[in-house]
Amino acid sequence: MKKAVNDFLVIENRALNATNYLIRLLSPEPLPAIYPGQFVNVGINDSSEVFLRRPFSIFEVDYENNTLGLVVKILGKGSKKLSEAATGSSISLIYPLGKGFSQPARADKILLIGGGSGVAPILFLAKTANTPAENVNILIGAKSAGDHIGIEDYRQYGATHFTTEDGSLGVKGFVTQHPLFAEEITGFDKIYACGPDPMMRAVAKMAQEKGIFCEVSLENLMACGFGVCLCCIEPTVKGNLCVCTDGPVFNINSLKW
Repeated sequence: MKKAVNDFLVIENRALNATNYLIRLLSPEPLPAIYPGQFVNVGINDSSEVFLRRPFSIFEVDYENNTLGLVVKILGKGSKKLSEAATGSSISLIYPLGKGFSQPARADKILLIGGGSGVAPILFLAKTANTPAENVNILIGAKSAGDHIGIEDYRQYGATHFTTEDGSLGVKGFVTQHPLFAEEITGFDKIYACGPDPMMRAVAKMAQEKGIFCEVSLENLMACGFGVCLCCIEPTVKGNLCVCTDGPVFNINSLKW
C-alpha cells in the first residue's frame, strides 16, 4: 500500500479525561483506504526534546469530511507535546502504516478486547466490522472509571463490558478476570485485542488453549514506520519481523509467545 507524508490541519483537540485527548485532523488530499489496526507516525512540532516520530493507532476515519481521529494518551514527552496541539496548527503524518485486523465474517461471534491506548483500534474495528451488533461483545479495561473514554460510543456497536482495577466501573480487576473472558470465552469464534503486553499475552494464551482464532495489535516501539530502524523487531515463527511493516496486527499462532 502506498504511503503518504502530509501536513494535516488540527480541527479539534478535545480532552476526553485527565490523560486522553481526541485530536481530529483534516487531510490536504483525499484519504486512502485505512483499516482498523493501521497507524500513523506523527512528527512532534517545535520540540527540542522529541526527535523521533511517534506512532498512534487510528481511532476513526471520516472519508466524507476527509478527516481522521487519533486518541492521544499522555505517556511521555512526545504524547504530552501532541496533546497540546492548537486548533489551526499543522501536524506531519506518515500514513497509513502497517497491516490491520482481518475482517470478521458476518456470522462470526466476536470479542473485542482493549486496554489503555489499545482502545483506539478496537473501537475503530467495532465501527467498521461486517458483523452485526448482536454478535459483537466489547470488553474494555482501565485503571478507574475516569480513565475510560467514549463509553457511550461503544454501545451502538455491540454489548459493552468494562473492568477497572479499582472497581469504580464494571467488574473489578483486569479484562481477563471478567466472566465474559474467564468463563464464556468458548462462545466466541474470533477474538481481537490491543493493549498492554501482559494483557495481550494473557488473552493469547487463553485463546490458544481454547483453539479460538485470535489477533493482537502489538505496541512495540516504532520509530520509523518503514522497517529501517529495527526498533520494533518481534520474534515469530517466521523469524524476527518488524512490527511496523509485518504488523502491528499478528495472528497469535505466528508469535513466539
